[in-house]
Amino acid sequence: MPSFLQNSLINAVMITGFVAIMMVVIEYINILSKGLWQKGLRGKRWKQYILASFLGATPGCLGAFTVVSLYSHREVTLGAVVAAMIATSGDEAFVMLSLIPGQAPFIFVLLLCLGLAAGYVTDKIFRKNRVNNVGCSQQFENHDSNTCHCFPWKNLKKQWQHCIPSRGILTITLFLFLFAIITGHLGPPSWNWLKVTLVLVSTAALFIVSTVPDHFLEQHLWNHIARNHVPRIFLWTFGALLVMHLLVDQLDLSSWLQDNQLLVLLVACLVGLIPESGPHLVFLTLYVGGNIPLSILLASSVVQDGHGMLPMLAESRLAFIKVKLVNFTVGLLLGLTGYLMGW
Repeated sequence: MPSFLQNSLINAVMITGFVAIMMVVIEYINILSKGLWQKGLRGKRWKQYILASFLGATPGCLGAFTVVSLYSHREVTLGAVVAAMIATSGDEAFVMLSLIPGQAPFIFVLLLCLGLAAGYVTDKIFRKNRVNNVGCSQQFENHDSNTCHCFPWKNLKKQWQHCIPSRGILTITLFLFLFAIITGHLGPPSWNWLKVTLVLVSTAALFIVSTVPDHFLEQHLWNHIARNHVPRIFLWTFGALLVMHLLVDQLDLSSWLQDNQLLVLLVACLVGLIPESGPHLVFLTLYVGGNIPLSILLASSVVQDGHGMLPMLAESRLAFIKVKLVNFTVGLLLGLTGYLMGW
């Protein structure tokens, strides 16, 4: 196997594993909290902007889906949706934490602040249509205490005596991933804060998969994360790493990228309009390789929202266009400003 293909495959496995593990932990926390955090979105407009931006900045798609769901039920304004979508990086947030742990928190905070301002301005611009006028039945899923016990200690022995295939597969996979991290086959070769973090979250995910009830594991961890998110994240990550190798190493386009940054900025913003989790990874990997500046990565991060806006397409195409138009404008302006400032 060619070295570049092997390296891309190993990095893709590492990144996908980290993303999946963080999704498992966040899904578990959400069910434990019974979704109480989303109730805080119902209130005064600035409160909506703040909490919507915070939910958007939370890695993954749950926060973005929640805001869209509440908008569909006329609980929050269009500006709150804009705030959440600018702040969110979707599943790519986990990848950013994995690839650029030093810069990722700065990017998340900056996106959160931009989301606050853009949400307020959006409601000023679309004053007459800031609240959804068409209701729908879409709702963010949560369980009450009578439906799902996240740690049914009395049934743990029984669950393992009659272990369902998905629990066995996930447990073995997580154990092998944890073993690979500890032995240095994946992740940092030496012990540092990143390696310790990976070991801790992997252990937490292993505990969760080993103890949650069958219903939780099947619906939330297996069907939602393992079968839905993981294949797509792996394919996009592996593809992005290969594209970066072909563009930079094989075709030697690094100088072209440096000489045509404004064009790359426009392309990054246009690609960000795609309501899908993955295309943003191309620009992230180009940034990690030193081939594009931070300004382009920030512009791409502002415009893209993972697949958080997909439910809005079913809810209101007009609202979808408005949100994407605002995000595109903010991202392009931020990218141009950063470019002129030498970011």
